[in-house]
Amino acid sequence: MKSGFVSLIGRPNAGKSTLLNRLVGTKLAIVSDKPQTTRNRILGVRNYPDAQVVFLDTPGIHRPLHRMNVRMVDAAVDTMHEVDILGVVVDVTEPPGKGDRYVLDLVKNVKDVKAAVFLILNKVDLIKKNRLLPLIQQYNSLGTFAEIVPVSAATGDNVDRLERAIIDRLPEGEPMYPADYLTDQPERFFAAEIVREKLLQFTHAEIPFSSAVVIDRFEDAATSSSGYAERDGAKASARGGGAPREKEKGILKLYCTIVVDRESQKPIVVGRGGEMIKRIGTAAREELEKFFDTRVFLDLHVRVKAEWREDEHVLSDIGLK
Repeated sequence: MKSGFVSLIGRPNAGKSTLLNRLVGTKLAIVSDKPQTTRNRILGVRNYPDAQVVFLDTPGIHRPLHRMNVRMVDAAVDTMHEVDILGVVVDVTEPPGKGDRYVLDLVKNVKDVKAAVFLILNKVDLIKKNRLLPLIQQYNSLGTFAEIVPVSAATGDNVDRLERAIIDRLPEGEPMYPADYLTDQPERFFAAEIVREKLLQFTHAEIPFSSAVVIDRFEDAATSSSGYAERDGAKASARGGGAPREKEKGILKLYCTIVVDRESQKPIVVGRGGEMIKRIGTAAREELEKFFDTRVFLDLHVRVKAEWREDEHVLSDIGLK
């Protein structure tokens, strides 16, 4: 039996979150076409017949402009010391750029990193095969890799080869988590992320980068006649849809705040006659009901908090302490 940790690192929009979801077999990380979608380290456990692999999705590594971005990059760098394998994910639709070089230099220069470094060439479904070898040669000139594996996280192409290469490199060891364990993030984290995913989907320009979602109240119907009980620490289950519930228990009630940076951004998120926030809320509620497998009441409102990306209280609320 083998077991170990694998961190997925890379510049923003390389496809790390899509790859995590593919590897663990369920959607743990939200995805969008906006850079810096992932803001937190997300752990996902996958059990194989001969191994347990703990995958870590990380925020895209970039040059930080705000305290929030510093925390994001720190979360990614910190995983380098914790893992057996570093999977550097790159987007093969573009040649190696400054961002890729920055990541590879960071991997080489961070002290006490003993992990094997895999180069994961993602999005191979979007390029012609004859472009792959020149790209591999370019990356070989930028670093030394234990394995170079081309994959498509979107289609699953060659991901089985990546999984086999990972298992072959992991040390012998007993599983670190129970067989039904999926992640260490609480349910309210996933609720906030689902709302934020829809916010990213429907808004553009600066809004995705200067907004956050905070769960003010997370209430699940109690089995007794006393009404509703606050749920805070429950972890998502291995079935990929939150903690199991009996539908007769009632409605999950979520009260959320969308935090924006400037007054001018609030009417954009709300929309004319509340049209935009209704659109975000409807799409989020539908996905929340699938995730939690129960009916959901979702209340959204927008609050302006200037310079929130520098504010310790807001950063703590979104898991970036």
